[in-house]
Amino acid sequence: MSDQPRLAVIIPHYNDLARLQKCLTALAPQLGAHPQVEAVVADNNSPCDLAPLKAAHPSIRFVTEPRKGAAAARNCGVRETTAPDLAFLDSDCVPGPDWLASALRLSGGRAAGQGGDVIGGRIDTFDETPPPRSGAEAFEAVFAFHQRDYVERKGFSVTANLLTSRAVFEDVGDLIVGLSEDMDWCFRATAKGYGLAYADDLCVAHPTRSDWPALQRKWRRTTDEGFHLHGTSPKARLSWAMRALVVAASAFAHIPKILKAPQLDGWGEKRRGIGTLFRLRFQRVLWMLAQAATGR
Repeated sequence: MSDQPRLAVIIPHYNDLARLQKCLTALAPQLGAHPQVEAVVADNNSPCDLAPLKAAHPSIRFVTEPRKGAAAARNCGVRETTAPDLAFLDSDCVPGPDWLASALRLSGGRAAGQGGDVIGGRIDTFDETPPPRSGAEAFEAVFAFHQRDYVERKGFSVTANLLTSRAVFEDVGDLIVGLSEDMDWCFRATAKGYGLAYADDLCVAHPTRSDWPALQRKWRRTTDEGFHLHGTSPKARLSWAMRALVVAASAFAHIPKILKAPQLDGWGEKRRGIGTLFRLRFQRVLWMLAQAATGR
């Protein structure tokens, strides 16, 4: 059998040891069962001590990308591996027990012309704190990571759980730091004619943001990236301001989704979820209007 790996698992990381440990603990047994897979953690020069994790997982390589940003770390991971197929997995995601087997099967199916050139897998959420849920957790339980909808309706997959080939990645080009990297890269891929597909059995779990500061940081970053992807010309800025009004209206439109959400337990969680929905939507409106006015 050839020593050439079939698939490279690329995990970007920055200063989140506890979650990275959970990720690698779930991944390691799967790597042992599939020796044709190489795995690399591309670290953004974290200040934390990675030595214990390196010692605990000798089958996983750790490399350093000094340029900050998950996009830069993912690009580094691609350069540091050789396998013809690529699986992107975030360090705060816990891969399901069959995740790697599914990735290998799907990459083989794609090579035979039976699947997409870019495949987004399912992303479930879980809480890291005991119940009841906070407003942030309730919001994320309902609204975070609708991967099937992203793929089938919006035309992109988040890079937290994405499968493609090295040939496609090299043709499309690197992920770009500072943009909404998953949307931008997938839009470039599909513009070149590559097929995008959803795989429900390629499954990982992601923790919900537990409090308002964590949720705010996520959406501040996402809003900034979305603005730069949208464009900064006067026409694009006017369009962005109009989009802000749609974001405001969406808070009212999404109330029924929270009220009907089966994953929320009782009125308390639903009430906190609705409160966070409005707080976040109107915070985003303020950010977006400021961006439209200033161009940054």
